[in-house]
Amino acid sequence: MSQPNFSRPGAIDLSSLRKPPAPPRPGGPAGPGGPGGPGGPGAASAGGSYVLNVSEPTFQADVIERSIQHPVIVEFWSPRSEASTALSPILVKLSNEYAGKFLLTRIDIDANPQLAQAVGVQTVPLVIAVLRGQVVPLFQGPLSEDEARQYVEQLLTVAVANGITGKTDPVGPAGPVEEAAEPEPDPRYEAAENAVGAGDLDGAIAAYEALLKETPNDAEAKSGLARVQLVKRTRDVPAEVRTRAAEDPADIEAQMLVADVDLMGGHVDDAFARLIKTIQVTAGDDRDAVRLHLLELFEVVGADDERVVKARRRLMAALF
Repeated sequence: MSQPNFSRPGAIDLSSLRKPPAPPRPGGPAGPGGPGGPGGPGAASAGGSYVLNVSEPTFQADVIERSIQHPVIVEFWSPRSEASTALSPILVKLSNEYAGKFLLTRIDIDANPQLAQAVGVQTVPLVIAVLRGQVVPLFQGPLSEDEARQYVEQLLTVAVANGITGKTDPVGPAGPVEEAAEPEPDPRYEAAENAVGAGDLDGAIAAYEALLKETPNDAEAKSGLARVQLVKRTRDVPAEVRTRAAEDPADIEAQMLVADVDLMGGHVDDAFARLIKTIQVTAGDDRDAVRLHLLELFEVVGADDERVVKARRRLMAALF
């Protein structure tokens, strides 16, 4: 498989997220037109649906408790993420194909920011599985149908090896798979966008930072902030910075500035490679500063970009 596993050290205990089971929700697992409901992007195409919308109040009942009997796949998504809306129909199709061998649950991170933060979601789509209340990391980012199927097969093998062989009944009626509607412009970004248009970079930065205080997992605000900060940093770069960077590989200020300039000039791979090489020759606070700077450039380019995906692999190799 070409996509790297999303991995964390050890299993993640989700018991701290447990809440009393929620009362039955009007309209079944997902309301009409919503993701996972009839006519929404998470609906099944034939037979019963094995797709369930999950929120913070229902996480215990819909994910933790169900995972005792059968695998539960959890898709963290956002309606503003093109990669999310591209992946969702693939996962729905697989949930139909496996007909109850796993339950597909979907969590909108925009509607459930605390839950996303508790699990450590940094970008979407992020797909994990839960077996007996423990997380089994699957993958992050978009995949083809064949690649996603391989992860499902691996999950089912792990489930059987751990004695989890139950099947879920359909959790709702079938419905057609449809593309998500184009999201309306979000007025929350208006102040930042207006500031950018007026050339007020400091004002734009302040507006994006205010948004992130309210919604720390707002991917669009993170990306917007990173872009504006990049433009500000590269406005007055001294001409001798490349000479400094060439003469001293451990000069992190020079290396980061050159990487910024390279990125602004469209030399994305060069920018990433420079910072990864700097990480390899530094340590302590300097190394961490370069790592955080590289992650910020990832936000500028976009988590779904293949160059970012490859650079993340090289970063992990450099760190560990």
